[in-house]
Parts: sequence; structure tokens; C-alpha cells
Amino acid sequence: MKKIITLTLILAFIIGLSNQTQAATKELKGQISLSGAFALYPLAVKWAEEFKKLHPNVKIDVSGGGAGKGITDALAKVVDLGMVSREVKPEEVAKGAWFVAVAKDAVVPTINAKNPKIKELLAKGITQSAATKVFVSGEFKSWGNVLGNASTLPIHVYNRSDACGAGETWAKYLGNKKQEDLLGTAVFGDPGVASAIQKDPLGLGYNNIAYAYDLKTKRPNPGILVLPIDVNNNGKIDANENFYATSTQLIQAIALGKYPSPPARDLYLVSNGKPTNPVVIAFLKFILTEGQKYNVPNGYISLPKDKLNKGIAKIK
Repeated sequence: MKKIITLTLILAFIIGLSNQTQAATKELKGQISLSGAFALYPLAVKWAEEFKKLHPNVKIDVSGGGAGKGITDALAKVVDLGMVSREVKPEEVAKGAWFVAVAKDAVVPTINAKNPKIKELLAKGITQSAATKVFVSGEFKSWGNVLGNASTLPIHVYNRSDACGAGETWAKYLGNKKQEDLLGTAVFGDPGVASAIQKDPLGLGYNNIAYAYDLKTKRPNPGILVLPIDVNNNGKIDANENFYATSTQLIQAIALGKYPSPPARDLYLVSNGKPTNPVVIAFLKFILTEGQKYNVPNGYISLPKDKLNKGIAKIK
């Protein structure tokens, strides 16, 4: 009889625990919508996939379109969260923008892997000054200008046509400029610029890490290479500046502060006012806690604990 009672109690405990687990899993129900930065899009999709495994009754819609669209949609309450890959501006805060940092990545200059001067370019890189003379003043028009030699091979510059955090961040690096100051053939989106570079041996553009490198191999996407930045302006890429072979190396360099910031930058989720929807709040808390483990495997940098704690405190 004692054994039967004991087994009954154990079975009741297991059933109760199972019911609690199911209830915890199904307690959240609703929808979340996100739009905006191409830079954050791949990671947001991953976060959404993992969150829905925990909460299958939550539907999450994620769409790209650029940081400009993200901030506009968020402020207009078209979406719950806008994905923004630049600093949130004071005038946007004045309009009600509430934001929290969720990850970090970087904008990198990209070139075609079959550029006729590829060996010299990888050995010498590009300085901030040279990049400014290409993208802003237009003074440098040939690859010889960048390399400091007599080559007259023209540079085909590519820029973003959409209002984007990548453009704003790259422009900020080039003398605190704005995206509108950048020269080049306008192409829509990160995928568009990557595709243009892949097709043009003389092309020079800029991309977010997630579009310059393959997620699985961690190596540059076919036809693309990152043009190293000569940070110390000594005319060559030193050993401590040579970290572009894989996205893993680049991410580590960014985390250690070896890559300039900008073009390294934080990525944000923005809403119109502090979120009150329990589903949105739970999703944000997930991103700032368990969700951070998906950052590095997907080509992003996790935020330091103090910044994550500030974000969590901001949500409460």
C-alpha cells in the first residue's frame, strides 16, 4: 500500500510538473512585428525562431527595408519594434523613440575578389583619409590613388539608396559626415551592394558583416573580400590589423577594440514609447539574456554585461 501511495504521489508530481511546463510554454500568446535595418535582420530572425520554440503561440514577423524604415515604422506604430543600425537621434527621441541596444557589429569596406590590384590592396589596405577622398570629396578616382602608385584603373563606387544605418555609420567614420554626403552608384539594401561588388572587379562599397561573410563557413562570401583598414596610417596592414580572413577573427577584433568605432557600432530595437505589450516585453528580455548566445554564431558581437543589465533595467 505504501508503495502504491508513493508511486501515486510521484506520478502526480510528474503530471503537475508537466502541466506547469506546458502552461509556462503556452502562457504567452500574441503577435510581434519588426522592420528595419538589414544589419540586424538575420539576427532578429534567429531570435524570433528561438523565442517561438519557447512560446509557440507567439507569431513574430520580421522584415527588412533599412534603418530609416525601421525608425519611421516604429514611431508611426506600424510595427512594435524598429531595427536600427545607428545611434538614435535626439529629434527621434523627442518624437517618442524608446530604444535598447541588443547587439554590436560593424560596417566594412568591400571589394571584388578579382580586383586587378587585389594583392596590393590586401597588403596596403585603405586609410580613413583615402576612403574619405573616394566616398566624400571624390578626389580619389583610381585604385592608383588609393595605393599611391600610377595605376589609372578607375574605382567604381557603390553607395546605398535606402536610408540606412550602414550608410550613416560609414559616413560618420569618414569625417562625421551623413549618408547624403556619400558618393557612388546608389543600390538598394545590403544584399544589393554585395551583389554589385560581386559583379564588378573594380567595385568598392561597404557592407555589414552579415553580408560580407558566409554564415556557415565564416569566410567571405563568393566574389567579395573585405578591404582592410590601415588604422595606423603607415601604408601597410600590420599583423595586428590583419583580422579579416574570417568573420570570427573580425568579430574578436571588434570586441577587443582593434577595429575602429565607427564603423563598428551598436544595433538597437526601437519602439514608440516604452513597450507595454507583455509579449514584446518578454521578447526583449529574451534577447538581452538567453538570446545573446546566438549573437556570435551568427556573425555579431554580444554586448557587455553592464550594457545588457542597463537594457533589462530600462525594460522593467
